[in-house]
Amino acid sequence: MAGREQTTRQSILDAGRREFLKRGFREASLRTIVKQAGVTTGAFYGYYSSKEALFDALVGEQAETFLARFNSAQNEFAELPPEQQPGNMGEISGECMMWMVDYLYEHYDAFKLLLCCAQGTEYENFVHTLVEIETEATNRFLRVLGQLGHKTQPIDGQLEHILVSGFFSGFFEIVVHDMPREKAIGYTRALREFYTAGWRSIMGL
Repeated sequence: MAGREQTTRQSILDAGRREFLKRGFREASLRTIVKQAGVTTGAFYGYYSSKEALFDALVGEQAETFLARFNSAQNEFAELPPEQQPGNMGEISGECMMWMVDYLYEHYDAFKLLLCCAQGTEYENFVHTLVEIETEATNRFLRVLGQLGHKTQPIDGQLEHILVSGFFSGFFEIVVHDMPREKAIGYTRALREFYTAGWRSIMGL
């Protein structure tokens, strides 16, 4: 019985993944999902309370892990002694970016759903959440630079938002446009070098 239930659950997950990838969450048909899974609508609700719950089952763990690792990298940098932070700018985040690429490709369908198909779900602001975390970390670093005596120019909030948003938009192109993994690694390194150099220039480092 347990094995049959697990098989049914997997059939629903697989059918949901296909339908969400094809149509996006909003346009996805629950009727199509249950038909492709070979179950009744009533049986579906024995496993998931809603279409939203099914989507969450497909992406929730991956989104949480990704955000946690990104937060951890920001905190690791912030916990460095202030005088060490300017010299380490980009190092910790660079390691995190390479981890992120690996994780994206290990869970490719989940991130394709998150980035391209999540409109109408609690995950539709996934990228914006990353932008907010990065913006907060940038402002924290700017305060550290001020405490160290660096003469940094104030950064306009809108410009900062555009730059950070642009970085993540560029980074996630590797998934949006189905870039091969090896190409994505080189692309990400180049993107990181470009933005790190730009931020160093803006910050006067």
